[in-house]
Amino acid sequence: MREETDKILEKIRLGEDSCLELINVAFSGGKIKSPPKEDLADEMAAMANAVAGQMALGAKGKSQNLEGLTISQIDLVEKWVEKIGHDLIDPPLFFLTKKTVGFEGRGEKKFLLRVEIPRSSFVHKSPNGYFYRSGSSKMELKPEMLARLFQQRGQARFISFDGQIVPDATADALEPKLYRRFRTVLSPADDVVFLEKLKFIAKDESGDYRATAGGLLLASENPEEFLPNAYIQAVCYGTVERNGAHQLDAQDMTDPLDEQIKQACKFVRRNMKVRGTKAPFRIETPQFSLNAVFEAVVNAVAHRDYSIFGSKIRLHVFPDRLELFSPGNLADTLTADSLSERQSTRNELICSMLARCPMNFEATGSRRKFIMDQRGEGIPIIVVESEDLSGKRPIFKVIDNAELKLTIFSA
Repeated sequence: MREETDKILEKIRLGEDSCLELINVAFSGGKIKSPPKEDLADEMAAMANAVAGQMALGAKGKSQNLEGLTISQIDLVEKWVEKIGHDLIDPPLFFLTKKTVGFEGRGEKKFLLRVEIPRSSFVHKSPNGYFYRSGSSKMELKPEMLARLFQQRGQARFISFDGQIVPDATADALEPKLYRRFRTVLSPADDVVFLEKLKFIAKDESGDYRATAGGLLLASENPEEFLPNAYIQAVCYGTVERNGAHQLDAQDMTDPLDEQIKQACKFVRRNMKVRGTKAPFRIETPQFSLNAVFEAVVNAVAHRDYSIFGSKIRLHVFPDRLELFSPGNLADTLTADSLSERQSTRNELICSMLARCPMNFEATGSRRKFIMDQRGEGIPIIVVESEDLSGKRPIFKVIDNAELKLTIFSA
């Protein structure tokens, strides 16, 4: 680790080049004052449109010195950069952030944030247009160059996010016991060929195999290691308000997606109330339909936007309702009102693999053999079973075009 830090510091002293951008970050009143987020978005998109490279935030661009960030500042800068990459760049940019410690002066610790940007398969537009990296500067893409670049990378538009490779994630990041469960009698014997056919791995620009986002989500022990916030955060509250002081139970599900689904449903079953009546025999009425909960969690996991940094699936259980938040706006032209009538898939790879995962949770009333059916039956089941139980129709609501919220009412 020290050797890697020394190499980074040496690069900073040498100055900017085609693959390195040095950026000083200024603060005012605890907020980031500069650089302007639109300018940073232009620089990030330019690098992705040209060559793989990295940015060092916290380094002075002119004097090649390590200006440094405090611990609280580096966390703030990381969230700021992740939001810029998703909100100001179209399509959203996938990159890695790494915190680096250096030493300078009288032994005082200095920190900087490294943003590693791969050469993208897409052409990215930033606030001020289309740019590419030339030497240590960004240049505007002229119409003829832009047309050629779109032509070279045109096929990428057909690759969903879950099929894209993840920088720094080699094929070794995938666990044999997890990906071999998808084998059939017709599958290739060679693991590399098999993984490539599954689209769990793909070659990068250098010809090296890298794990895809979908591969990591389904065949890595801890997908969050490479895809931050690719997990479910569940909380049970003792009151109808979202108040940590009244938290009764909490759990983060960070396993492969099929296990996340199972653990989330078990969390609800563990925390929901069951009302018993005698008429004349005992009749038990659960707080929620576990079949509806299962379908809701599957829908959230399968269709959330995994390209959004800083957002996770949130599952909150209250005495009077259950709320499920899924990152991302609705795909294509779907609306909250049309969900039960129409179907659209954001993550083709994830959906196809979940359709091959055996049913792993005992959801009362479910006739599923596999976790997903891909026939569009999930939403109707959520609506009908929840309304039959509680007398209230579940509510789907899009929040700020960035998150889908589902509310299921208690019986």
